[in-house]
Amino acid sequence: MSIKLKPLAEQAIVITGATSGHGLATARLAAAAGARVMLAARDGEALARVSADINLTGGKAAYVTTDVSQPDQVEHLAAETIRRFGGFDSWVNNAGAAVYDELAAMDLADHRRVFETNYWGVVHGSLTALQHLKDRPGGGAIINVGSINGDMPGPILGAYNASKHAVKGFTDSLRIEVLAKGQPVSVTLVKPSAIGTPFPQNARNTSGGEAALPRPLYAPEVVARAILDAAQHRRRSVTVGGIGKLQVLAATMLPDLFDRLATTLTPVLSDPARPVGDIAGNLDQPNGADGQTEGRQHGRRFSTFTFANRHKAAALGLAGAAIAGGLWARRRSSSRA
Repeated sequence: MSIKLKPLAEQAIVITGATSGHGLATARLAAAAGARVMLAARDGEALARVSADINLTGGKAAYVTTDVSQPDQVEHLAAETIRRFGGFDSWVNNAGAAVYDELAAMDLADHRRVFETNYWGVVHGSLTALQHLKDRPGGGAIINVGSINGDMPGPILGAYNASKHAVKGFTDSLRIEVLAKGQPVSVTLVKPSAIGTPFPQNARNTSGGEAALPRPLYAPEVVARAILDAAQHRRRSVTVGGIGKLQVLAATMLPDLFDRLATTLTPVLSDPARPVGDIAGNLDQPNGADGQTEGRQHGRRFSTFTFANRHKAAALGLAGAAIAGGLWARRRSSSRA
């Protein structure tokens, strides 16, 4: 079978980590476009509120309380989506967790928990979704939310970075296997740059300083648009934010220099001037802070780089128009002289 991804208005979409950040932004945008959305997260109360809000504004949403680190709960999520919506067309693995601390000082149990959510959650979701989509007429899309941190190193968020490297390796390998079998499933890796979500507030923080993200940042909706684009068009991988792409290029082309520069990020990510105690965050259980797309830091609402990657023809047309306009203005100026 060939892949025939549907318009959003004809899709049922499963979204994990759907109660905050770009997961919540994706759910709202998808529902506004007419998609039926199945929301998944560990916080049942937050899920109920988000689902009710979407339904009250004319959307179609349901939810299943799910810990993605537990394969039986992920399988239950799929079964409930099939029961409620008759199946699903796209599955977005977005749930994430993080710990702010140096690797040598971090509790190994915390390190493992990051992987249980970020890596094993993606594995459980991807394999469960594949079992359904590979036999679905027209197939569908598996969209895994990684990070530019999966393409480069960094301090203080080492466990998170390592988990995102693992997500990249798994996603790219799964794509090859799907292609080899001719299964009608698009497998996409979305790699956000620093995004202005509640990520720092929700993370476990044992670093001693207030957690933050390095600027510049992008808004959660920029990631949501990239995710929903991948639900409708075959994309291999998408880097969200031109700044992030430049960072990855620097890490790839000048690794030694990048390593030295990255050491300066430590006080940016964990501010020693703002000391804090041990913060549990939502690593082990929901902390009641869900329901917000944005955190304390706010990001830019648009990425020209990401738009150009999604709409190459339009970008080339705009560039051509700009060049033509510049040449015309130059010729006019010369003729007057």
